Amino acid sequence: MAKLILSMNVSLDGYVDDVDGGLVMGAPSPEVFRFWIESIRRHAGTIYGRTMYEVMRYWDVDHPEWPESERVALQEFATVWRRMPKWVVSSMLSEVGPNATLISGDIETKVRDLKANTEGEISVSGPRTAGLMTDFGLVDEYHLIVRPYVLGKGKPFFHAARPPLTLISNTQLDKETLHLVYASS
Repeated sequence: MAKLILSMNVSLDGYVDDVDGGLVMGAPSPEVFRFWIESIRRHAGTIYGRTMYEVMRYWDVDHPEWPESERVALQEFATVWRRMPKWVVSSMLSEVGPNATLISGDIETKVRDLKANTEGEISVSGPRTAGLMTDFGLVDEYHLIVRPYVLGKGKPFFHAARPPLTLISNTQLDKETLHLVYASS
């Protein structure tokens, strides 16, 4: 049975990295980018909401404008992202791209089946979809990649109050960024 994790960049005041379609916290440091590459490499797959999936489709192709100094790391991220199975929760899309499966209808039952029939970690990405998975009681762990920004607005990491969580681990990824892992109590 898979473990479902919610793993996203989050500001000090609790908002996710994406505000109005832009990454307001800017590009991550090389250490944080390496963390994301290795995280995706070990995931059995990711569940996306429509909006986050459309943002991540950027990685479907290599881009000639990638700076030469970062090209190797960007291509490595793109390669592991392309290989990873993706499940997209959407009632609006009628098709999805390579290595992706559309989930609609009885989302809770489909994700429960996915968890039951998959080994490893499945991440969930996109604040609304993550909130839905949390409401269904499907999220096993919350991985907060806390970056040193105060956004003051945006999409919250947690969309509603949660019972107390248990800290499992904390790791400093670079001089400013922490990776905090909490389990549902």
